[in-house]
Amino acid sequence: MATRLSVITTRTGDTGTTGLGDGSRIDKDAPRITAMGDVDELNSTIGVLRAEPLPHAIDMLLGRIQNDLFDMGAELCIPGHAAVNTDHVLYLEEALAEHNATLGKLEEFILPGGTRAAALAHVARTICRRAERTVIGLNRSETVNAPVIQYLNRLSDLCFVLARVLNRADDKRDVLWGR
Repeated sequence: MATRLSVITTRTGDTGTTGLGDGSRIDKDAPRITAMGDVDELNSTIGVLRAEPLPHAIDMLLGRIQNDLFDMGAELCIPGHAAVNTDHVLYLEEALAEHNATLGKLEEFILPGGTRAAALAHVARTICRRAERTVIGLNRSETVNAPVIQYLNRLSDLCFVLARVLNRADDKRDVLWGR
């Protein structure tokens, strides 16, 4: 993306529309804009998670994910543009398998919590699930590149696993659901 913003306030959105990357204008509450907003919120939440003390490898993983999510936002912003591909999905699958292999068998439902970092990973997971639902809704009316949906699906699973890994890294037990 060669375009860089130098002026942030343009007043072009004052009537309830916003510009897409292809120059077209669209209502700010259109499904495409909602999907872009949910992906942006997810990226921001991962940024908050990265502000916590994290193991270096997890911080690096999350940094790459933030860049992927920015590319995903660009893809959603430019109809017909593809930035996320199966290699991105495979990277998440590999990270998921690597981190999940270090955990014990899951025998109970886990509630969000434990350390602050783990709780934030759970928040990221729930926002990711919402972004996935929003993108699926967009796909009903406009074609969305399949790896985008797959990426969000894998990322929500990875956020769950990372929450468990982060609890374990701080010698904290997962918060188990109890009646």
